[in-house]
Amino acid sequence: MKRAALKGLVVATFVVGLALPGWAQEPDIGKIEYQWSCVACHGIDGKGTGPLAAELKTKPADLTVIAKKNNGVFPINRIYETIDGRQEIKSHGARDMPVWGFRYNPLPIQGFSRVAPYYVDPVIDREGAIRARILALVDYLYRIQEK
Repeated sequence: MKRAALKGLVVATFVVGLALPGWAQEPDIGKIEYQWSCVACHGIDGKGTGPLAAELKTKPADLTVIAKKNNGVFPINRIYETIDGRQEIKSHGARDMPVWGFRYNPLPIQGFSRVAPYYVDPVIDREGAIRARILALVDYLYRIQEK
């Protein structure tokens, strides 16, 4: 009886062990950010063929050839500044309000009085969270570059 229970336990452990690597994988935050903010225009593959691409006056850029167009170097800082709104891209809108709104631009939260017109959320570091989103997106764009 004990031997059968032990065999069953070994088999169950083996089956669960095979499934664990799938459970343990962390989500690809950069890919999620890309899907959230970029896919509509740049497409799932990053080649500028998103569902809204045909509706735009300017064809969306092929994001898979950024490094190729820059002599094989992926310009991390320029891409970061494009996403956070410091580098102007006409099709993205004005620098103070990129097409994706405030997702990558930390405007202050409105306060309640003239004494404290703005306040910092003590629970969430908004700038840190935004920086992490942008860096994850930049990393994802780096990973989809054509070789």
